[in-house]
Amino acid sequence: MSQIDRTEKINRVGVIGGGQLAWMMADAADALGIELVVQTPKKSDPAAARAAEVILAPIDDAKATAQLAQRCDVITFENEFVDLMALGELERQGVCFRPKLSVLAPILDKYEQRCYLRSLGLPVPKFMAFDGTELPPTPDLPSEKVVMKARRHGYDGQGTAICGDRQTLLATWERWGCPPVLLEEFIPFERELAVMAARNQAGEVVIYPVVETQQEAQVCRRAIAPGDVTPEVNAQVEAIAHRLLSALEVVGIFGIELFLTPQGQVLVNEIAPRTHNSGHLTINACNTSQFEMHLRAVCDLPLPDPSLNCAGAVMVNLLGYEESEDDYSAKQQQLRAVPGAHLYWYGKTQSRPGRKMGHVTAIVEGISGNALQHHCQELAHQIESIWYPGSR
Repeated sequence: MSQIDRTEKINRVGVIGGGQLAWMMADAADALGIELVVQTPKKSDPAAARAAEVILAPIDDAKATAQLAQRCDVITFENEFVDLMALGELERQGVCFRPKLSVLAPILDKYEQRCYLRSLGLPVPKFMAFDGTELPPTPDLPSEKVVMKARRHGYDGQGTAICGDRQTLLATWERWGCPPVLLEEFIPFERELAVMAARNQAGEVVIYPVVETQQEAQVCRRAIAPGDVTPEVNAQVEAIAHRLLSALEVVGIFGIELFLTPQGQVLVNEIAPRTHNSGHLTINACNTSQFEMHLRAVCDLPLPDPSLNCAGAVMVNLLGYEESEDDYSAKQQQLRAVPGAHLYWYGKTQSRPGRKMGHVTAIVEGISGNALQHHCQELAHQIESIWYPGSR
């Protein structure tokens, strides 16, 4: 396999992962005249029906990724559940990954990610690695109330626990199987924020409007744009995004999750080196969706305006609340009837508690400030009252 000629247009993009992120990328690919080739384990995975070709294999199967490389010009990622060491051999053979594996290397392990962010001078909560030998409080973590995170493969609230005392921490850690974990101080934040930012090969960086995310049980329940933040907070967020993407020489889009403290300080919580749940509302609410922006960066195309095209928007995740095989067609019909609503149903065949089954983005026009924030919250409640039993 040889490195592709960068003077030629990139026509086929390989995607490692075939979930809803790759599924939503398909519309952007169609608009840009790009074909997607997807590596995913199951024919029933959302993106399999939209891809030009599908390699049916586990995400971390590097031999399958070698086949993927033969069928496309460049490879990108839908998730982080990859084997970097195995993929490194393919990169040495000339396979083009965007972002590069060297970009992913300091990001995939949450403890190493924190160390890297700190080395860049970016503000992060106090943290430490824990393998059972030293318990907080320590000089690194002066408080007993801490957040414990799996260092790899945590998502949608899995692999995250808030522990109020040592007994709870140890019991949770043992229930997880006593793995090495990241411990960090619990931040009594004013609110949680997120921002999507993209960078291309030429070093151009574009930053989307900051959004407020609202979590329940460590899972994003809703996102509101624009986030109700001061110009000073916005400047902090943009500086963090510029510093991170430029230092890593990212090619593609990153999701950056943040804490805003009552003192107005922004701390980096986590980095996602890909499209991200907090950016779903960009499909309808921004001039360029996160999926188009990512493909443009990956394919050496110009990066257009990421600004809002409306007064504001709220995105609500539709999380599974039961074990079921159901397309919830009646609820889908009701959700589509919400004023300004756009429903994205991921086509998953099985529901289970906490699983992301779809999302709704509702667009708002004609209001601003506190009235906009209040209206977004009311829309979110209306959407959730339709989806979740007993929430009216």
